[in-house]
Amino acid sequence: MNWTEQQIPRQDGRVAVITGANTGLGFETARRLAERGAAVVLAVRDTDKGKQAAARIDGDVSVQELDLTSLDSVRAAAAALRTTHPRIDLLINNAGVMYTPKQTTHDGFEMQFGTNHLGHFALTGLLLDSLLPVPGSRVVTVSSTGHRIRAAIHFDDLQWERSYSRAAAYGQSKLANLMFTYELQRRLAAHGSTTAAVAAHPGVSNTDLVRNTPAVARRLITWLAPVLAQPATAGALPTLRAATDPSVLGGQYYGPDGLAERRGAPKLVTSSPDSYDFTVQQRLWAVSEDLTGVRFPVGQAAATA
Repeated sequence: MNWTEQQIPRQDGRVAVITGANTGLGFETARRLAERGAAVVLAVRDTDKGKQAAARIDGDVSVQELDLTSLDSVRAAAAALRTTHPRIDLLINNAGVMYTPKQTTHDGFEMQFGTNHLGHFALTGLLLDSLLPVPGSRVVTVSSTGHRIRAAIHFDDLQWERSYSRAAAYGQSKLANLMFTYELQRRLAAHGSTTAAVAAHPGVSNTDLVRNTPAVARRLITWLAPVLAQPATAGALPTLRAATDPSVLGGQYYGPDGLAERRGAPKLVTSSPDSYDFTVQQRLWAVSEDLTGVRFPVGQAAATA
């Protein structure tokens, strides 16, 4: 049987932190978790928009300022969250940008790699101590089928300083999301923690993530959306299943069950062969630690596991 939102267990007493939750997939994820009883934190860059979103959700919802393009903001948000929520059950790394023009974050990272991967890498590392003692806690990171498109980890030019391709840079960032999840799960398991790292992707969902695509492509996507895309309510389901289904295991990846995983009910899927490269996962982890200055509490002891 297809997994639906009716199968989300009650979340009473649980705390869920969701990045980019004021719109689209993040908003739908937050809305459903709050409806099931979770205390939900909308971690967003624009707090005014976050408050407007919170007002549209029934339940225990708060807003935390978080700008993933700034490591200073990530550190400040993590410190505030540790103070207000010393126990975190769910960290959902949902926020992202796609196909942006060539630009950099406040810290000089290529925008897509810096936002989609490095910002979430740092946030997770800074909050992990609040998840580790919590039985059944999870880190869910949202990737994309774009991790298969012209995607590789370009260690010789991670910030795309020599040349730039919107699609390839996006693919690198989404591949990094998966490699981060798999390496994090390996380290969590070696640490003996019950915290699980899981990934999900929404298929082709009708959200404003395409706002940075070239105008011609954007018009084509808008025209084809009724045929190819599913609404954000459906696109959020793989994330919700990864976050709440009791049968989910660490290191798994969830996406739609339809043709080419574009739409459909959430199911266990596989990622590209490149994403499972253990050596590249470890190298990406080490580079990410160096770039962000964030060290994980499950790091060194599990590095050779």
